[in-house]
Amino acid sequence: MTQPRLCSRQTCTRDASLTLTYSYATSTAVIGPLSEFREPHGYDLCEFHAERLTAPQGWEIVRTDTPQL
Repeated sequence: MTQPRLCSRQTCTRDASLTLTYSYATSTAVIGPLSEFREPHGYDLCEFHAERLTAPQGWEIVRTDTPQL
């Protein structure tokens, strides 16, 4: 049986439901559905932390509702 993936935030014990990735070239943070596999450059987040995410000044946050292929 596969264990659920936990939120990447330190000390958080909630199950992850979203994945955060960064595009440094476009200064964009993308939050989308939980990736099928753990991504080395992605961060799994619970809904609590995903909703409260802020980006550095000059960066844009994009939230997607559809799985990335």
